[in-house]
Amino acid sequence: MDDSRSPFRREILLPSRRAFVGALASGAAMLGVGEALGSPSGLAARPPAGFVPLSMPGKVVKVSKANTLQPNGLWPTEEAARTMLQRVMAELTGSSDLGAAFARFVHKDDKVAIKPNGIAGKHGATMATNKELVLEIVKGVMAAGVPAASIVIYEQYPAFLAGTRVANRAALLDPAFPAGITAVVHENRDATMPEIQVSGIGTRFVRPFTEATAVINVGVIKDHSICGYTGCLKNITHGSTVNPQAFHEHNASPQIASLYAQDVVKSRVRLHIVDGYKLIYDEGPLDTNKKRRVPHEAVYATTDPVAMDVLGWAVVEEWRKNNGLPTLKDAGREPTYIRAAGDMGLGVADKNRIGLREITI
Repeated sequence: MDDSRSPFRREILLPSRRAFVGALASGAAMLGVGEALGSPSGLAARPPAGFVPLSMPGKVVKVSKANTLQPNGLWPTEEAARTMLQRVMAELTGSSDLGAAFARFVHKDDKVAIKPNGIAGKHGATMATNKELVLEIVKGVMAAGVPAASIVIYEQYPAFLAGTRVANRAALLDPAFPAGITAVVHENRDATMPEIQVSGIGTRFVRPFTEATAVINVGVIKDHSICGYTGCLKNITHGSTVNPQAFHEHNASPQIASLYAQDVVKSRVRLHIVDGYKLIYDEGPLDTNKKRRVPHEAVYATTDPVAMDVLGWAVVEEWRKNNGLPTLKDAGREPTYIRAAGDMGLGVADKNRIGLREITI
């Protein structure tokens, strides 16, 4: 797909590199810093003393590269994952050193959880967050000074984790990962925090999430049969709670936004890296029709899950239009939760206020 035809292409603010990097300090002051330092509920995480994670509301970087996929057409090459992550993090932070770039989001004393998305990869690893990208993220976190023993990769079920190829169904990591990294599954039941009420429903976030002080979200771009779109927000909310099925009414809106608005979430999730090597534009979230799964060959990075979901939603809509499918609104599943999240102050939902920096290498 030619991304220059994106419906947001002419409307999105495209800042100069100086203006984009210059937003670092102001972004940290605008959103996230105060939220991470305390919570009336007592469930918020606290960054290590003196450390202020970088926050850049409305800023998204996209790095594209041709011929990135392995011969099977499914997974990126190791070289593509390495060079594209390096570049996207450099453009987001202004630092060409990967460790220094990740050090804007994680501290050596953090306990870091990485949340991939493997549900659509559970049959043949065809559409999931890719092992190659997760491995490079782990290397970046370690280069920032976080020891391997303080890094965990978690998913909901063994089949989902295996779908990422990060680990097998027994949560045994691929040997490419550094010694000391762990992988776990929570099966929607491994939770120790007290129950909280969200949209009138009791829920708890799972232990791998709540035991972390910093979370890196590694989602994908997919159509969703219930809520229309699944990207950054939903990968956290419905991938980290004990009863995600209880939050599907009314196309899961505003429940996804309401879940993400909890202090336990806002204080932990610091960075979103989107594996856009492929996407699903219809019949998602499972990969049931390979004709609806297409190459995209991009990696995105942002601290703003709302802005990223606005962009991902637009990409899905364009593919639907080009293939004669109705809009998600006309299909009865417009992802209105994304706008609700913007209204709750969780990020920028106004496409005219989103700064997208696009790079092709």
